[in-house]
Amino acid sequence: MTTPADAPPTLLADQFAPRFDVLQAQHLVVNATAADTYPAIRQLDLTDIRGPLVGSARWVRSLPERWRSRKHGPPRTPTRMTLDDMETASEWVILGEQPGHEIAAGVAGRFWKPVVQWRHVDADKFIEFHEPGYGKIVMSLSVRPYGVRALASYDIRVILNDTMSTATFKAYWKTVSPFVRAIQNATLNTIKANAERR
Repeated sequence: MTTPADAPPTLLADQFAPRFDVLQAQHLVVNATAADTYPAIRQLDLTDIRGPLVGSARWVRSLPERWRSRKHGPPRTPTRMTLDDMETASEWVILGEQPGHEIAAGVAGRFWKPVVQWRHVDADKFIEFHEPGYGKIVMSLSVRPYGVRALASYDIRVILNDTMSTATFKAYWKTVSPFVRAIQNATLNTIKANAERR
């Protein structure tokens, strides 16, 4: 069987997380071409993402950190946050990009803790990072042609570095996975709306 010349390349998510402990992927058909949908992914402002569970999820997740830093006032809320801004302002790194098709970002840390303990890992060291007690998240936003439309996808993969972290995270994931799914769906709906306006 031959591969068409215009077939989408292998996902960056598969390169950076070929083995994973958790995968959650959501997809949405967009009434626009893939060429019009990818800029909506690349220019996505994460502060525009809204939804019934999205605000609640963010508020609950920030409670421990807000309690810990209550003497210093509430944390600053950004007015704009693109993927490039996220790389500059946090421990997240852009792992790679296939322009017009996919962008992948990743972060390491103990993200199942009440106050998350992030760990900066450069993109070129990300695959090899296996320090016990930590895990890694790979987030991929991609688009491919779907007839005359496009199929946008949001892929989240979690890799745990040891059995204790795996057991702790899987218990945590049972609680948070519906909220993560809500954020994924709200993100895809925002991309869809932006692409269809183009």
